[in-house]
Parts: sequence; C-alpha cells; structure tokens
Amino acid sequence: MKMTPYSPLKWLFLSIAVLGAASCSQGSANGNPEDAIALEDAADEYERGPHRGRMLREGDFALELTIFEDGVDPEFRLFPYLNGVALAPSQVTAVIELTRLGGIVDRFEFTPRDDYLIGAGVVTEPHSFDVTVTARASGVNGRWQYESHEGRTTILREQADASGVVVAPAGPAMLSETVEVYGEVELMPEGRAELRGWLPGRVVALSASIGDTVRAGQTLARVTANDSLQTYSVTSPIDGVVIERRATLNAPTGDAPLYVIADPTQLHAELFIYPGDLAALAAGQRVTVASTMGDRSVETEIEFLSPMINPSSQRAIAHVEIPNEAGHWRPGERVTATIQVGTFEVPLAVRTDALQRFRDFTVVYARVDDTYEVRMLELGRQSRDWTEVLGGLRPGEVYVSENAFLITADVLKSGASHDH
Repeated sequence: MKMTPYSPLKWLFLSIAVLGAASCSQGSANGNPEDAIALEDAADEYERGPHRGRMLREGDFALELTIFEDGVDPEFRLFPYLNGVALAPSQVTAVIELTRLGGIVDRFEFTPRDDYLIGAGVVTEPHSFDVTVTARASGVNGRWQYESHEGRTTILREQADASGVVVAPAGPAMLSETVEVYGEVELMPEGRAELRGWLPGRVVALSASIGDTVRAGQTLARVTANDSLQTYSVTSPIDGVVIERRATLNAPTGDAPLYVIADPTQLHAELFIYPGDLAALAAGQRVTVASTMGDRSVETEIEFLSPMINPSSQRAIAHVEIPNEAGHWRPGERVTATIQVGTFEVPLAVRTDALQRFRDFTVVYARVDDTYEVRMLELGRQSRDWTEVLGGLRPGEVYVSENAFLITADVLKSGASHDH
C-alpha cells in the first residue's frame, strides 16, 4: 500500500485493520495427498456448516469448527463429516493451535463427546488469533490455517505518536480510597473585616471606594467624635479589597459598618459531608478541590471537621484551605472535592482513563510492534487515576495508557468482528 502524507489524526484513522480475516492456500506438504494443507482466504466469506461453524474440507473429509459459548465458557467443538455424512467423533483425532498477537500459542487437544469433539480448555478472549487445525480420520491427514482477528488494528508508530497515543507497561500501582463531596468557597473569618467608628460621631472624610485595594493600617475614613469634637482615623485591619461602602460624608457613623474589606487570598471551602462518610474522615486528610467546570483544581487538606450535623440539610461540615494567591477562586462558587481516606497497593493496574468499551467488555489496547488489540479485563477496585486488573492482561504487557479512544475509533471504523 502506498502511503501519502496526512495530518496526524487522518493518519490514525487510515490505519490497516485486520478483522475476521483468513488467508490460506491449498496444497500438500510433501506431495503426499494424505498430508494436504488447506489454507483459506478469510477475506472471502467462508463456507458455513449445519451448526453455523466454519467448514474445513480435505477431499471427502470435512470438519465443522465452532466456538460454543451458550451458557458455558467459550469452548471449541468439532463436528466431523465423511462423504457429507456425520462421522463418529471417536474415529477422529484433532489438535488446534491458536497463535496470538505477541507469539503466545494456545494448544487444544480434542476428545469425543456425543456427536462432536470438544477441545480441552477455555478459548479465552479476545477471540483474535491465527488458527492451525490438524486432524486425521479414515487415513486422511488434514491441516488448515486461517486468520480470525477481532478488535485489532495496525497503526505506524510515527502516526500513533503524532496523534498523541501513549503506551505504558501494566504493573503495580498505589490506589487511593476516596470520598466524593461537594461544597462552596467562602472567605475565612480573618479574611473579612467590618470597619466602624469606635466613637459615635460625624464622618468628615472618606478615602476609598468599592473595588479599591487597601493595605492593613491604611486610613479609609476620618470621624469627628460627638463628645470630644476630636477627629480620629478609621484604618483597615487587613490587606484586601473594599467590597462594601456604607459610610456617607458628613453623616453620622451609626450602627452599620463604614466599610467592609475582603481579602480574596484568605479562602476556604466548606464541604458538605454525608453522615455515613463521617467515620472515614479526619482532620489532615488530603483533599483535591476542583471547580464544577473542571478547569481548576488545588491540593489541600481537611483543617476542621465539625462534630455537628445540620438538622435541616442533614450534613456535617468540613473546612479545607484554598490557596488563592493567583486569584483564580471566588467566594461563593460551588466546588467538588475528592477526599483521600486511604491508600493501598495492587499488583496489577492500568490507568482509569485507558479503559474503553468493546462489545460487552471493558478493555484496554495492548500494543505489539505497530499492532493494537483489545484485552478484555476483569477489574477490581478503582480510583480516579488507577483501576486494579484481576485478569485479562499480563504484568509488563504494554497497553495504551492515554488517548485510547483514538484506537477504539480506528477499530470500530475497521468493522471489528466476533466471527468464528
């Protein structure tokens, strides 16, 4: 195939997928008709037998090969025929070898059962392999080879790299046990100050407006006391921004604050905790706070956990500090929080973002050279970053850890099959 230059994503989706194919030719290993080798081309529709299996023929001798998985683990079943008539399974010996991506070979020997021969062992997923069938009956030796691939595609390494496909070896990982909650950003008590006249009097000078940045100790108003007629200064106790100005020039000080100052760097998040989660939480636990849009996050920890339950909301409150030197967070905004309540190591895990759906399975894509193929997984515990693997992937096997959805798109575009 002649390759022409494309953008990285176009490269990816013009990759070659080999799915449900078979390639064969027919002949004799050494000119002996008893050692005929039948090689079928799986790009063409193959002949199906009475049990909807693949027909393999050598002269008057034929085998119908099926993978039976109705109510049982997938197993090979062979139905033998001679001159178009069912042959007693006891008169046939057969072996199937499956060569999987990466060179692993599964071997199945067969024993008679009812009107068929059954393979010893489970045909594990994925059902993607190069098949070699050897059989003998009535003095005829048959050998057939074909490809039966599913969930497999080939992408040149430079094309995959350009598209952002990243791989990693599967291995042990440290998983976090977490509690997910929501909350709201608030000013800390020390981040808000109300400025009042400390003696009743008349406001004779105002030097700040709403939105002005002020410094601790800066004079914002001057007041002439009613009793002494002396004028005193009202200063800001904190650095911050004027968020309210209630004072009016030449008006009495009154009971309301003259100014309200807020320091936007003095923030915490008030998290709302379900009573059922309280037993797992404690001050000092690590917390990841994120905006509801997911565009910002910060690592912090629980600094206070209330022992009280709010009777109306039926929630407890936890406080976590929100560093805000850059000013990205705003008091009043809603947030989500992930509280880490424990960690544990598992012997085999994959990145959670690497998980994809293929047929009815959760899968990752193994890579061998430039070929990618599904691995159906049995999963255990899961955290935001890692998912434990209990089966379906070998330790050290290289899998697509980032941008696996691109491989899924290429496999589906190629028409992944599950045909036997």
